[in-house]
Amino acid sequence: MSPTDLSPPFDRVLTDIEDTLLEKGFAFLQAQTTRPLLDHEGLTDWQGFAESWNHLGLDRYMADGGRYRRRRYATFAVSGETITRKKHQPHYQSRDYNLLNGGVERWFPAVADSIASHPAMTAAIRTISTIADALTPPTEKPPSWHVEVHQFRIEARPGNEGRPTPEGLHRDGVDWVLVLMVARHNVEQGVTTIHDMRKEPLGSFTLINPLDAAIVDDHRVYHGVTAVQPVDPAQPAYRDVLVVTLRHE
Repeated sequence: MSPTDLSPPFDRVLTDIEDTLLEKGFAFLQAQTTRPLLDHEGLTDWQGFAESWNHLGLDRYMADGGRYRRRRYATFAVSGETITRKKHQPHYQSRDYNLLNGGVERWFPAVADSIASHPAMTAAIRTISTIADALTPPTEKPPSWHVEVHQFRIEARPGNEGRPTPEGLHRDGVDWVLVLMVARHNVEQGVTTIHDMRKEPLGSFTLINPLDAAIVDDHRVYHGVTAVQPVDPAQPAYRDVLVVTLRHE
């Protein structure tokens, strides 16, 4: 689906996105498509939500020794319209999915309560869970989805690029992935690439504007993002995204 404005009825837009995911295993949505989807789920106060990326903790688990990633983390259970935050827990990926940083429990700072319950957060979670419910056969649909939420800031400095996916081309070991652009400031590159299970390229795009989004069927495709560099080396440079993943409990 090539991104268009949301002139068709809401249900038709959702159906187009779902058809694209069924056909390709991924969908790229520009902000003019994403915004009405989130508005439908109650999005308000986007600026207040985006400002919270200024208060993330440093990711000290980077096996490459990098200090260019800041993040917060939270988990939820989602069943229908009900979103329940879980007790704070570590993020864990096996080395099968994350050769660089996998195999250890990583305790990241928790997403602030006000952000975990923010209308923008609940709108993002409801949007991806609605799509996941629609595309999961009834016999395979879990009673509730295990949802992990990551606030990421990737910082770039002169001579020290920021790597949004330091593990390289990868899958996350989940069912569905939503990547939502929050802000880009003084950076270039950061191109998302999608590959099939043979790691042959399927497409590429760049999340540029707030609310540009990518949705990925993690069972069918690999994804990666190229490093970002500062445009003006004298100014702060960063890329902020919200990542929401869903998997069976």
